[in-house]
Amino acid sequence: MLFLLFQLGKDRYALEARRVVEVVPLLALKELPQAPRGFAGIFNYRGRPVPAIDLCQVTLGQPAIERLSTRIIIVNHPDGRGNNQLLGLVAEHATEVLRKDPKDFVDAGIKIGGAPYLGPVLMDAEGPIQWVHEQRLLSEGVRNALFAEAAPPSGALGSGAYPHETN
Repeated sequence: MLFLLFQLGKDRYALEARRVVEVVPLLALKELPQAPRGFAGIFNYRGRPVPAIDLCQVTLGQPAIERLSTRIIIVNHPDGRGNNQLLGLVAEHATEVLRKDPKDFVDAGIKIGGAPYLGPVLMDAEGPIQWVHEQRLLSEGVRNALFAEAAPPSGALGSGAYPHETN
């Protein structure tokens, strides 16, 4: 299986590459006031706004360092209603891949209730690499806030502005 490697602080992590839509350079992010902790902002991805989570902020409590190797990893994330939505994951050193058998990752023996996204660990010559299950990254409340169903603009009801509406 192919994994995308990245770092959070000095530690290495991996995502299943098949879950990644695209890896893009760190783009300008539009911050939103009073957004959930770790929410980095929204960015334009092929003409549509996509929310981005700063993985360093979520896990370490500090924003990712902006460097050339800091990227936005775009993944399909379950929205809780049976659909997948695009989600950007800001991560440092997201420039390498690794091919490993999933069986090479072993249970770390520690479960952290506040981090259900942390999976098994692979040990290599440079130290541990922890598998991140990004589909478990967001709490239900944060997921609902980021992927809220679009509501019609104020005053648009009955205006015929939406094709499914009837007057």
